[in-house]
Amino acid sequence: MKNTTTESYEKGLKEDLINPVEAAEYLNAALEDGSYEVFLMALKDVANAKGISEIARLTNLNRENLYRILSTKGNPKLTSLNSVLHSVGLKLAVEVENYVG
Repeated sequence: MKNTTTESYEKGLKEDLINPVEAAEYLNAALEDGSYEVFLMALKDVANAKGISEIARLTNLNRENLYRILSTKGNPKLTSLNSVLHSVGLKLAVEVENYVG
């Protein structure tokens, strides 16, 4: 049984993650952790905020594939990852890490 504090936190998180700016910050924080599994869990939170059925419709991926992709054992193809991100208003980007020139 969940307590009201946990339910309130989860509801607030979902509301925040609907906003693409908040979702991007959340995912970037997960990436900074350096763990692929943490990133996939965070992406799953973002997808759940939008709704897995809606993500499936927008990406042309079935729900079972989405759940598999977004699991901590998931290994999504770049095209699938890009589709999921695009469906929530985000895109992939590459940044320079430590360039000294």
